[in-house]
Amino acid sequence: MIDIKLIRENPDRFKKAAVDKHFDVDIDHLLTIDADIQENKKQLQHITTEKNKLGKSIPKLSGDERTNAIGKLSIHKKNEAKFQDEIKKLQPEFDELMLQVPQPADEDVPLGKDDTENIEIRKEGRIRKFDFEPKDHVQLGLDLGIIDIERGVKLAGTRNYFLKGDGALLHWAVLQLAMDYMLQKDYVPLAVPVLMRDEAMQGTAWFPGSEDQTYRMEKDELNLAGTAEVPVTAYHMGEILNIDELPLKYVALSSCFRREAGAAGKDTYGLYRIHQFDKVEQVVICKNSVEESNKFHEEILANAEVVMQALELPYRVANVCTGDLGRGQAKKFDIETWMPSRGNYCETHSASKYYEFQTRRLNLRYKDPATKKNFFCHTLNNTVIASPRILIPILELYQNADGSVTIPKALRSYMNGKEEITKK
Repeated sequence: MIDIKLIRENPDRFKKAAVDKHFDVDIDHLLTIDADIQENKKQLQHITTEKNKLGKSIPKLSGDERTNAIGKLSIHKKNEAKFQDEIKKLQPEFDELMLQVPQPADEDVPLGKDDTENIEIRKEGRIRKFDFEPKDHVQLGLDLGIIDIERGVKLAGTRNYFLKGDGALLHWAVLQLAMDYMLQKDYVPLAVPVLMRDEAMQGTAWFPGSEDQTYRMEKDELNLAGTAEVPVTAYHMGEILNIDELPLKYVALSSCFRREAGAAGKDTYGLYRIHQFDKVEQVVICKNSVEESNKFHEEILANAEVVMQALELPYRVANVCTGDLGRGQAKKFDIETWMPSRGNYCETHSASKYYEFQTRRLNLRYKDPATKKNFFCHTLNNTVIASPRILIPILELYQNADGSVTIPKALRSYMNGKEEITKK
């Protein structure tokens, strides 16, 4: 949510943001409704002032003067009801339009139409060159008996799967590695609910915009969260924090659910774009400071990179362009990991900076004792690791000519010292 005062002061900035991010919102219409509401509130304030004057004078009046004053008071009350009704009529449309206004991207965010125009910042690690014909992760998984897509589809429909034996162990090992690292960094672990009320979805800026991607429990009016970002960021919804509590750093491991409506082609093959997965998510809630937000944006990116480097996977970091940013993101870094079967670096992590966009919706503030004022917090989040997508590069890059897969050294202690996955 954007502060309406900022939109009033510089509407062109938000019109540009809507164009750059490809969101359809009528800023001029929003400002017209806002002006109407403000005018009605101004009239109400005037009426309140006049009513107070009359209320004080009536006990001192008598005769016709008293009768006239009571008559004026009655007229003011009727006008008051009229202006209140007009505000009630305008407010829902104003609120709906405010939810549509996107946050302008930072100045160093590249202008672009979609993810094909994201700008590479750097590459890390070396891409493996095979001296044999490599298999993709599905072929490897089926041959080794560690992935079962057929039975997953039979039980749950398309883009579902089972991980079996060492496949399940590898999946859990990756998640535990990420959690252990974040605990070393003093992030507070949370076990979170994944069924969310609309208020939490809207507060974290998933609604409006991601309804088609969300599994909705109509009977209970609840939603399956697509990421632990939702419950973790909304954890302090409606609270006023003490400045000494900040920054708050949380990490959560949860199952995530996405409908992936519209996905097609190679994205739907294997474990890349699936309906259910597990993810370790990091969230930072900090003071209302651009400098602090920038510092923590780099920190959460670095946290994910340390885990990737421990897994010894080649990846690149990209500065996401305007057309690939969400409504609330001011800036986002993507980590894209090399996947041999896809012949490209593919997104596995997204580090997002929101400033106060989410906290205005969540009404999440902190009190500054120096100024005795309340300020909206800033929020950031990033994937630490998401599986089974990350199993794609692990299986494909660590495969051997005989069809076995070498387990990354960082994961062996989580798999009882096992060094290789072989066919049983």
